[in-house]
Amino acid sequence: MSQLPLLSLLIWLPMLGGVLALFAHGDAHANKARWIAIITSVVCLSLCVPLWMHFDISTAAMQFTEHDAWIPQYGMVYSLGVDGIAMPMVVLSTFTTLVVVLASWQAIKVRVAQYMATFLIMQGMMVGVFCALDSVLFYIFWEAMLIPMYLCIGMWGMENRTYASIKFFIYTFFGSALMLVAILYLRIQSGSFSIMSFYNVPLSMPVQILIFFAFFLAFAVKVPMWPFHTWLPDAHTEAPAGGSVVLAALMLKMGVYGFFRFNLPIVPDASNALSWMMIVLSLIAIIYIAFVAIGQTDMKRLIAYSSIAHMGFATLACFIIYLVVNRLDNIQDAYMSLEGAMVQMISHAFSTGAMFFGVGILYERLHSRYIHDFGGVVNTMPVFAALFMLFAMSNVGLPGTSGFVGEFMIILSAFQASFWIAFLAATTMIFASVYTLWMYKRVFFGKITNPAVSEFKEIHGSEYAVLVILAVFVIGIGIYPLPLLNVFHASVGHLLTLSQVSKLGVVLS
Repeated sequence: MSQLPLLSLLIWLPMLGGVLALFAHGDAHANKARWIAIITSVVCLSLCVPLWMHFDISTAAMQFTEHDAWIPQYGMVYSLGVDGIAMPMVVLSTFTTLVVVLASWQAIKVRVAQYMATFLIMQGMMVGVFCALDSVLFYIFWEAMLIPMYLCIGMWGMENRTYASIKFFIYTFFGSALMLVAILYLRIQSGSFSIMSFYNVPLSMPVQILIFFAFFLAFAVKVPMWPFHTWLPDAHTEAPAGGSVVLAALMLKMGVYGFFRFNLPIVPDASNALSWMMIVLSLIAIIYIAFVAIGQTDMKRLIAYSSIAHMGFATLACFIIYLVVNRLDNIQDAYMSLEGAMVQMISHAFSTGAMFFGVGILYERLHSRYIHDFGGVVNTMPVFAALFMLFAMSNVGLPGTSGFVGEFMIILSAFQASFWIAFLAATTMIFASVYTLWMYKRVFFGKITNPAVSEFKEIHGSEYAVLVILAVFVIGIGIYPLPLLNVFHASVGHLLTLSQVSKLGVVLS
């Protein structure tokens, strides 16, 4: 099994499937494109089975590594590997693409081949981001994945898709420009483009701060953190349902993954010194953006703002570790914070992705996303209403759902550092209840006031299958998250150690 290049297959196989799907263009070959996409997605997900089964949870070392010459005269190596932080994200990427293909089986009727190819190619690039151990390879995948998402929004989006797609591309592309400068500087200092080699480079505090902000801008835009968040509601609102699911489930997580892989271990002193700034920005995202969500009339915009608030929890967890360690002088007490961030990212993918898919189902039936156009949906779609309620409860953070686990772990860890930080973060459970349940009440309950709602048909086929699969994971993680925590534990411990080893020659404590 160790000889099989699993990671390369997971990167390049979906891209090959995307190219094959393009050859099935035209309405007459739409079903052929769909079957190419579904077969490719199933094969990729099946390759994740040995990846998960043979992963050694007892070590933080990179596993399933591949190292091949790429551009040796410049020190660039085709280097891949996964640890307990990256591997679950790779599996999540392949799973999400399968969900999107199933969800789009009947919903997409125009340019089907191009649509399927877009998501398959995007999957390969996103897996490349999580697997890359060479910083240039990471940067190439990081920037290249913007192209298929740009096309997804621009070609299959709503009325203002052109504006939303250009805004998305400009924000995310130019936000990453300084990251390349930081990578080149670290290459000069370390003599290698290997991300792991950057961890051993001694850096002065002024240099660390500059590098921190170079990476920060790229990752903060992607999360997105306040005040770099304005592209996300537009992108979510105008994107097709599949695009919204990928944005929520994967692209936002890449920003947090970047903080894990770059900021914390490469510039730990700057991360410690600027942790107060990151905590403040995270709390603003959690509280202020929640108030913005309450005022939304468009369901997709409401869920998009909700995503920003929930991802604020993940960024809070990344940097609250410094307050926890500084106050308690015990690195073990910071484990819960980073592990909570990982659970939060994965849970958010299932629950929020399902809500975006649910809004897509409603849009297909009424061609409207506005809350006031609905009402009484439970009378015609009771099964759908029940499933959507489950995902809404996970979004709120109800115990027994996946949404509760990550948020509870992060709040409990924050409480050890500061009562007031924990108190402010915990208010999101109140605000999330307000905007989520208020939306649910107006859309699903009450009398049917719009005659078109009385003609709605219950979910069936692929719609039912996708929602049930997502519901199983939301409940499963909520009741028994231990298998996930076991996968994270060793790698999170290694990351915590790296985040506390000063590049100035002292241990942060």
